[in-house]
Amino acid sequence: MRTRGFTLVELLLAILLLGLLMAGAWAGINTAVKASRSGEALIDRTNRVRVAQEFIRRQIRNALALPYIVDKSTGETRTFEGDADVMRFVAPMPGYLSRGGAYLQTLELRPGRGGGRELVFAHELLNGYDPDKPREAEREPVILIEGIRRATFEYRGLDETGKLGDWDEEWDEPGSQPVLVRMKFDMDERSGYVWPEIVVPVLANSANAGFFDPFYGSMKPGGG
Repeated sequence: MRTRGFTLVELLLAILLLGLLMAGAWAGINTAVKASRSGEALIDRTNRVRVAQEFIRRQIRNALALPYIVDKSTGETRTFEGDADVMRFVAPMPGYLSRGGAYLQTLELRPGRGGGRELVFAHELLNGYDPDKPREAEREPVILIEGIRRATFEYRGLDETGKLGDWDEEWDEPGSQPVLVRMKFDMDERSGYVWPEIVVPVLANSANAGFFDPFYGSMKPGGG
């Protein structure tokens, strides 16, 4: 008795079905890989924003009332200055980035390499700082976040009555610091970053003038 084999048509159908099954399996695997990579990228972007914001909050919050510029003719000092694109102040650095002492620190919004803008951080030791004698930076400036479409720094101080004044895009008060600093960023959708608005109190100001009471919008003397 002769055994009947597969016909050519049957073999072609079997190969076609196997191909369809493999294509479906590959599409499922590819979709899962893309979803995994997309999730990892989202986590990475979220972590980067969180780390950058925590670092910025810490540095501004711990700004010291130490002068880095002294006008010898007038005696005026600068402990904090800023405009819509740049702010400069003195603060300690985290231990792993510090050699001890206070540092002059700069946060600056610059044009980005791929379009848009980027937030850059730079620092140098306050000891020996001379604005008229530029020196080589201890470390290269660090890009904290990129992909910014529009952004601005704003500052809020106290008026003559001790109550909070209006937000202003410039802080040019010799020898004094703002009570609050606000950073408003509008991120480019292509960057994938989401940057919530942040408002940071300057603790050195609060320590010198009492403490800020958010309910009354003023400074309470003596911390109570």
